[in-house]
Amino acid sequence: MINHLKSMLPPSWESVTLGEFVENEKGKKPKKQAIEKNAECNLPYIDIEAFEEGKIKSWTNGEGCRICYESDFLMVWDGSRSGLVGKGMYGALGSTLVRINFPNMNNQYAYYFLLSKYQEINTRTKGSGTPHVDPALLWNYQFPIAPFNEQKRIVAKIEELFSELDNGIAALKTAREQLKVYRQSVLKHAFEGKLTAKWREDNADKLESPEQLLARIQQEREARYQEQLEDWKAAVKEWEANGKEGKKPSKPKVFVKQGEIVAGSDLGFDIPETWKSMLIGNVFSVHVGGTPSRKKKEFWDGDIFWVSSGEVAFCEIFSTTETITTTGYENTSTEIHPKGTILLAMIGEGKTRGQVAILRVPAAHNQNTAAIRVSEIGFSPEFIYYFFQSQYEYTRRVGSGNNQKALNKNRVASIQFPLCSVEEQVAVVQALAEKLSFVENLNKELNIQLEKAEILRQSILKKAFSGQLVRQDPSDEPASKLLARIQAEKEFVNTQKTSKSNKRHSVSSH
Repeated sequence: MINHLKSMLPPSWESVTLGEFVENEKGKKPKKQAIEKNAECNLPYIDIEAFEEGKIKSWTNGEGCRICYESDFLMVWDGSRSGLVGKGMYGALGSTLVRINFPNMNNQYAYYFLLSKYQEINTRTKGSGTPHVDPALLWNYQFPIAPFNEQKRIVAKIEELFSELDNGIAALKTAREQLKVYRQSVLKHAFEGKLTAKWREDNADKLESPEQLLARIQQEREARYQEQLEDWKAAVKEWEANGKEGKKPSKPKVFVKQGEIVAGSDLGFDIPETWKSMLIGNVFSVHVGGTPSRKKKEFWDGDIFWVSSGEVAFCEIFSTTETITTTGYENTSTEIHPKGTILLAMIGEGKTRGQVAILRVPAAHNQNTAAIRVSEIGFSPEFIYYFFQSQYEYTRRVGSGNNQKALNKNRVASIQFPLCSVEEQVAVVQALAEKLSFVENLNKELNIQLEKAEILRQSILKKAFSGQLVRQDPSDEPASKLLARIQAEKEFVNTQKTSKSNKRHSVSSH
């Protein structure tokens, strides 16, 4: 095979095929293991956790095992981190790891070469199920060998540059974390009324008192209920006229009766005198969705948007991954909610629970989400949306459950929020949008700089292994002599093994 890399390297360098040069061996699962170290099982088992975190979880007696050493490099062979490389450890090599040894090389030089290939190895894995390193890719890499003294200079320069780069990355990450704190502080101040303090002062003569606001809410809810009641009566008549086909229209639920809208208790933070602590369910109607049967094909792929809890992720929803048919809608408990409805994820793995979204199109939703109809009484959906962002961690704690904490309709309805006039809600949202836009733009810039830092890291490694990172010293012993010694040592070891094998064969034949 023609070695094209050699022609691009400095004259004092050499290049070899990795698989023909290094020693490598894949680990095996031990036949016998013990959780605690004992007289028999006293050899540490080096699995992924031991390799990455230095935590030894089990021990073995070494029977049927393959041993790895501190002088080796270990590479993750299977799983999402395939190709990840690190320093070796003494013990029984785990079945998902491979030990690699570079004879007579500067250890760090060899390590940085493998590190330079990680991204490519990890993104070009094999296997339809669990991914694993592609041997054809790994072992056919051309390994550029610098003179031994130059290897030392290259390692020193890489570590110097990486140290500066890591300091820069640490500063960027610190700034990003500080930005998160600032963002949360802005949200907190918004719902303490601090962002609109000047606005309230300038508009004091125009603001409704809390009592006037509550009275208006009650009137609007009653008017809305009467409107829904008339719509329902008309729908029932139409249903009866059609021979009672399909699901009978559901009667609208009674809103909180006159005089029953009550304030919440202490919010846990101070709010302006013109604001009031209220319960979500005492101001807005709260609904829980449903999912049509997955076994009925005729229920799906229709014209009605249907939101799953996974789509509720601090966002605006203009369309959905799945849709349901009118038949599917009629055969489930879900409802179609108007634009401006807030959806709250009540159940979900990871960080899903407690996140919210604003419906920008009419849509139905599943049983793991609650719909809070904010817009139907003329309130600002964005005001409630941002409020839930500010209370995200608290909202997650409101849930309960043995295995997975969850919210439900009653808990959602019992969540307290600060109520202010619609005019001030708009002012709060405008102030927040301006400040949060600045936060988002700065966060994007920080992420861009972090990406550039990783690109720079790869550029450093590329230069290192093409002879462009440090100067060449004519007095260095060329890599060809180093390779000749390595080859001579290999031949000597092989000769010794052959000699011992012949002696054993001679003895056994007598």
